[in-house]
Amino acid sequence: MDYKLDMSVMLAIHDALRRDLARVGKIAAVTGDDPARMLQAVLGWELFKKFLVVHHQAEDDVLWPVLREAVAARPDQVALADALEQEHAVIEPLLAAIDAAAIGTGPIGTAATDTGGAGLGHGHERFADIVDELVSKLTAHLAHEEADGLALIDASLTPQQWQRFAAVHGQRLTPDAALYMPWLLSDTPPGSLEQVLAKFPPKFATAFREQWAPAYAARDAWKGW
Repeated sequence: MDYKLDMSVMLAIHDALRRDLARVGKIAAVTGDDPARMLQAVLGWELFKKFLVVHHQAEDDVLWPVLREAVAARPDQVALADALEQEHAVIEPLLAAIDAAAIGTGPIGTAATDTGGAGLGHGHERFADIVDELVSKLTAHLAHEEADGLALIDASLTPQQWQRFAAVHGQRLTPDAALYMPWLLSDTPPGSLEQVLAKFPPKFATAFREQWAPAYAARDAWKGW
């Protein structure tokens, strides 16, 4: 789809989240070892959680309120903005449940049971089920946002409003830029890589090419997954 607003970074974030979801799913499918503890041992899981939460909180704080205001006269469009924000609410409890499973703590609680889980049980015993739920819920949210949300944003917000969201989002990630940019852009095809890099300050793009990307690759954040 062609947008009048620049959606390249938003779509790159979605691609990075899907990429890491696939890795989490592979780890959860491992048998014979403890996949929950394996997941806890990789830097990639911590970065995935951190950057997902920052992304969703920036949308909740800045994007959805201005979108609701822009479409206030259209109840169906307000309902879409509300639904997209509400979809965020199920994600963080699932991240916490996965972490709890990795250390084998008590009942899973509401993260699984309120979203269709099979009831109480020790977290490590239901690790794969919780991961499946995270993959399902987050994949569906990303698809919903791309199928309906981005088109509404594109039709309803001014370039200045969209740029303000991008600025706030960027400011929240700037302290972690040396990890965020390589996380975001690892495995990105060269053509798309240059397109997204052009959206960052030139000094960040230079640091990414010369320092951050090589250092990130050397750390092997997902331990080969």
